[in-house]
Amino acid sequence: MAQRFGGQYSPNGQRPPAGPAAQGAQPPSPVPADVAVKTGVRSGLMFLLPLLFLGPLLGGSPDSLIKSFLAAGLMLAAALFTREGIKAQQAYDARKAARRPAIPRKIFGSVLAGAAIVAGATVWAEGMIYPVLFGLVGAGLHLGAFGPDPLRDKGAEGIDLFQTDRVAKAVTEGEAYLAAMADAVLRVKDRQIEERVSRFASSARALFRAIEADPGDLTAARKYMSVYLMGARDATVKFVDLYRQNQDAKARADYEALLVDLETTFAEKSKAFLANNHTDLDVEIAVLRDRLKLEA
Repeated sequence: MAQRFGGQYSPNGQRPPAGPAAQGAQPPSPVPADVAVKTGVRSGLMFLLPLLFLGPLLGGSPDSLIKSFLAAGLMLAAALFTREGIKAQQAYDARKAARRPAIPRKIFGSVLAGAAIVAGATVWAEGMIYPVLFGLVGAGLHLGAFGPDPLRDKGAEGIDLFQTDRVAKAVTEGEAYLAAMADAVLRVKDRQIEERVSRFASSARALFRAIEADPGDLTAARKYMSVYLMGARDATVKFVDLYRQNQDAKARADYEALLVDLETTFAEKSKAFLANNHTDLDVEIAVLRDRLKLEA
């Protein structure tokens, strides 16, 4: 059944507490914290490696200068590809249904790192045998340190590839809305507001995980998420623009109340989708769309 939207500004409504809706909404982290930290440190150190190839700049020949610049540029590109590959891997691991990255960035990073070592080694080594051997070893060490990229799609058991692709697209769209909200509130420079948006994002991701586990009526779920998250993003952008101008306390209270309402309803709707209860969903979406327009 459709549920009444019982927010602070609804008839006979009361503002729900901020805490319970967010409890248990954090998605499980597939990577241990210590492993994630070590991987981040290793990828960060890669941005220092280009400096090792700039020694000949102090007095080398034009040929060595060109090779040194080439080696430093290739290593910097390897560091960038590796960092983006790690981000793609983390996003892939955090989802139950996901497509493999379109570009195997970490593998490309290994190839570029090996090429950088080959270019750098030719500055002092004669011939190509030793530079190529060093490059192969460096590429292998890079791949061993960061691992390969995911090379196949994954999805919930029993879901065909087409459905898995639709689920992945729906979650990607939802994550884009959440990222836009997080970027917008950074301009306010208010830690409490940032934490409230983070808790709302946790509730939204709980719904993402529910849909990945059991897509059910994906069309309705995708429509529901789009209305919620698009409205929340638009309301966030307008709130930030207004609050930066006059620090209006009422605007802040209204925005926090809206987030609490949406967060609570997201938690309830996650249970409804798991139960495949989509009765009167179109009516609820229409009511919600009007509500978000008024709040924004």
